[in-house]
Amino acid sequence: MQRARSAVLEAAAHCVERYGVRRTTMGDIALKAEVAKATLYNHFRTKDDVLAALVEHRVAGLGRDAEAAAAADGLAAALRLAADGLAASGPLRRLVADDPALATRLAVPSESRGWRSAHEAVRAVLVAAGCPDDDAAVTLVLRWLVSQVLWPATAPGPEVERLVQAVAGPQPG
Repeated sequence: MQRARSAVLEAAAHCVERYGVRRTTMGDIALKAEVAKATLYNHFRTKDDVLAALVEHRVAGLGRDAEAAAAADGLAAALRLAADGLAASGPLRRLVADDPALATRLAVPSESRGWRSAHEAVRAVLVAAGCPDDDAAVTLVLRWLVSQVLWPATAPGPEVERLVQAVAGPQPG
């Protein structure tokens, strides 16, 4: 069951990157995932449900990686890893290029599961880095990450250090 779900999510990412969000169909996803349409519909009722699950899945994975980086190398390393992960996301880049209005709407905080997942992931990264994890700090980091989705930096530089200072205060050394 989990294997089919994972295959569907990876297929959805491939299809969005290749065809774009609007032109991707449930049939495309089922074909690429090598599952019957009935199996796809057992897991997800609509394409929007598939895409929401894809966002949650990708956010959770990036969050785990960033949390490990924060614990090992600090908040700046975690933020760079997250920014690089967002910039390297083919489906995300395709969405921003093809439908900037939709990308902007998705970048607005909401009560969606994707936003809740992102909020929890950022809070976990801050805790792993030994930084304050209050709502203001989480919101500041999320806003910066959204900026990386809509306007990715080629290589996050001094702004990362300024963000770390804003969240954690001056760092020793």
